Amino acid sequence: MTLAEHVYQALRRDLLRGAFAAGSPLRLADLGARYGAGFSPLREALNRLAAERLVTAESLRGFRVAPVSGPEFEDIHATRLMIETEALRLSIARGGDGWEKDLVAALHALGLQAARGREADALWELEARHHAFHRALLAACGSDWLLEFFERLHAASERYRIPVLMAGGGLPARDIQAEHAALAEAALTRQADRAVALLTEHYSRTAEAIRAAPLPAPVPQPRRRAR
Repeated sequence: MTLAEHVYQALRRDLLRGAFAAGSPLRLADLGARYGAGFSPLREALNRLAAERLVTAESLRGFRVAPVSGPEFEDIHATRLMIETEALRLSIARGGDGWEKDLVAALHALGLQAARGREADALWELEARHHAFHRALLAACGSDWLLEFFERLHAASERYRIPVLMAGGGLPARDIQAEHAALAEAALTRQADRAVALLTEHYSRTAEAIRAAPLPAPVPQPRRRAR
């Protein structure tokens, strides 16, 4: 892993877990001290994160943490459902033996990690396997664009979901692994309508919990001087 990749991964994780307040400036000097990197790898990482809409780039003003808002979350949630339900239908129609094998393996790996609990040191591995399972569902869709949109929307939604998990209360009690197992079974038995309904319910229940949690207070933006 290059230094730029290391910085990108570390900063991305911190953004997703809410380590930086929404709207706060991301000063290169401060980031360099935090991640032990120079300006070049930091700029490369920040430009990648700007492309993912996790940070914003302002001409002559540097980078800031992207804002969060209720309307933005609703937009992400609705768009994610449109993209992933279409990709899921395509994946079910086109997936072969390899897709089925990978989906079963991803479900099994997720279940093993979930059984270890949600301790802080295990949370990120659990989230990695959770992401891998949902990507495995869509992997046979045959569209690189749909999969890219999946990745971007997944990251955008995690900015709202991860802080709720880390706040202590977590999401309402539910058997998440049973939801994943039912979703995988519907996909593997080629029940596209049922799989889409289960995926929609799965995401919508999480969305309800996120709506019930307070959004982090944004950092006040400096006033622009009159010209």
